[in-house]
Amino acid sequence: MRIGLAGGGTDVSPYSDLYGGAILNATVSLYANATIEPLDKNEIILEAIDRNEQEKFGWAPELPVHNRLDLLKGVYNRIRKDYGIKEQGFRLSTWVDAPAGSGLGTSSTLVVAIIGAFAELLRLPLGEYDMAHYAYEIERKDLGLAGGKQDQYAATFGGVNFMEFYGDDKVIVNPLRVKQQHLFELENNLLLYYTSISRESAEIIKKQSKNVTDNKEKSIEAMHQLKEQARMMKEALLKGRLHEIGEILDFGFQQKRQMAEGISNPLMEEIYETAKKAGATGGKISGAGGGGFMIFYCPVNTKYKVIKSLENFGGQVRNYQFVEHGLMTWTI
Repeated sequence: MRIGLAGGGTDVSPYSDLYGGAILNATVSLYANATIEPLDKNEIILEAIDRNEQEKFGWAPELPVHNRLDLLKGVYNRIRKDYGIKEQGFRLSTWVDAPAGSGLGTSSTLVVAIIGAFAELLRLPLGEYDMAHYAYEIERKDLGLAGGKQDQYAATFGGVNFMEFYGDDKVIVNPLRVKQQHLFELENNLLLYYTSISRESAEIIKKQSKNVTDNKEKSIEAMHQLKEQARMMKEALLKGRLHEIGEILDFGFQQKRQMAEGISNPLMEEIYETAKKAGATGGKISGAGGGGFMIFYCPVNTKYKVIKSLENFGGQVRNYQFVEHGLMTWTI
């Protein structure tokens, strides 16, 4: 999964199609896992182990999509249509390290993992850009789930990336050569906090997209500023100016609230202000907003005071490390 550091929301159509978007993100040691086990019987078993959900089907060229295990079904349906799968039963099992609606790109990361499992099984000739775009098409077009493009590319490529988004689904992933000591310092100072509030990101993203379609200047200008924030963050990381990161995050927090209604709420505002009073110099709402994870930049060991100050809100601090790898697949 990924932490979005800057530019969040500018990867969403129609903004990215009209103006071009830019995002800076980094993958962390939280994962979506998918396993395919061939079966002797002609049966398809789908299960989300972390959610205690399971469905069984006889062999079929297409599985019904009805708001239960739809990501698993969507990938199967598309790959069966495009590449064919021989008539043999299998069990597809998934596990995700963070809950849905948490703001770390969980759904898209899971789709990438499932595609990766099928690609390994069927030896599909899919490169990184192919894989990410395929995941985007299945999630956004086949299943009709609103959202942006960054998550699929982050999960596939891995590492710290400056991503550019344009019309006609054109995406350019620029890996950043951030010095290891700067990444260690960022990891030490960046606090990942789960508010314990899950939210439906699609509704917020629909409002954001409508604001662009309706040409609402306040919302569009906020997105322009967030795109500039991504460039500011890139320069700060590459030049080792980590003391600027909190302020850059705070600048983005102020802008993101202008994009659409529901991105922030009174509880999240209180959490944010409490963290800043305890020593954080800035932070952001991860993903579409409305709940899920928040991140705070806490320089010079202020994170311990910040953690203490957030205890009364009922959330959780999650440990993580930055990771360089993206999708990994293997056969046993």
